[in-house]
Amino acid sequence: MNNSIALPLEPLTNEQIEFFRENGYFLYKKGMSSDLIDAFNGHIYDIRHQEPVPDWAACEDSKKFSRRLFNPHKHDSFSRQLMKHAIARGVLTQLMGKEAVCVQSMYFYKEPGSQGQASHQDYYYIKNDPMTMIAAWTAMEEQIDIENGCLWVIPGTHKLGLLPHGAVKNIEEHEDWTEETEGIDTSKQIPVIMEKGDILFFSELLIHSSNKNRSKDRWRRSYVCHYIREDSNVLHREDLRQKYPLY
Repeated sequence: MNNSIALPLEPLTNEQIEFFRENGYFLYKKGMSSDLIDAFNGHIYDIRHQEPVPDWAACEDSKKFSRRLFNPHKHDSFSRQLMKHAIARGVLTQLMGKEAVCVQSMYFYKEPGSQGQASHQDYYYIKNDPMTMIAAWTAMEEQIDIENGCLWVIPGTHKLGLLPHGAVKNIEEHEDWTEETEGIDTSKQIPVIMEKGDILFFSELLIHSSNKNRSKDRWRRSYVCHYIREDSNVLHREDLRQKYPLY
C-alpha cells in the first residue's frame, strides 16, 4: 500500500508568479468548476435552512442568508474539501515555496444593499510569523463586478509594509465594525471583475476593499480562505492557531 502524499500541482507559469511578486495578487481564471460551486452554494444554504441551525452556523433569523459564515472549514467536511482544492494548493505551494496550511475561512453572502469592507490589509487582523499569509478568494456567482460589490485592489501596495488602520470614515459604504488603512491614495485602486470559479490570490499586505452591493437582485457570494506557510504560526489569535493541511 502506498501511503505517500501526492505532490501538489504547479498551475502558475514563471510569468504569473512574477506578476504576483510585483503586484501582490493574481487572478486565476476558472480555477474551480461551476458544478462544484453550485453544489457548495446549495450546501451552505441548506446548513442555515436547518431547524435548528447548528450552533457554529447560527445567527439572527433575519440575517441567516445575509451574514457571512465564519470558519466553516472547522466544522464542515464540504468546506474543507474546497479549502483543499488542488488548484489552490498548487498555487500556494508555488508562491510560498513550501506547502500551505489553512487558518481561516469565510463564506460571504453580501445580499443587495449590503455594505462592503473599507480598504485594509489582512495582516492587520491576522499577524503571522514569518509573514507568509495569502488569501484565496473564490467567486461563487456568475458575475462579480462593480455593481454587486467586487473587490478593489491597489497593485504593489504589498511592498509598503503594514500601514496604520483607523476608524471607517464612510459607514454608508462600508461596515463600521472593521478598520481601514490610513494615509493611502485610494484613487489608484482598480476593480477585480470575476466570473464563477475564478480565484483571486493576494498577499496579506495588499490593500484591498469592497463597496456596497448596489444591484437590485444580484448577490455576491464568495468563499475566502486564508493560508500561511506550514512552518509559519499565527500570533495573538488563539481562535486561529490550528493549522489545517491541504493534503
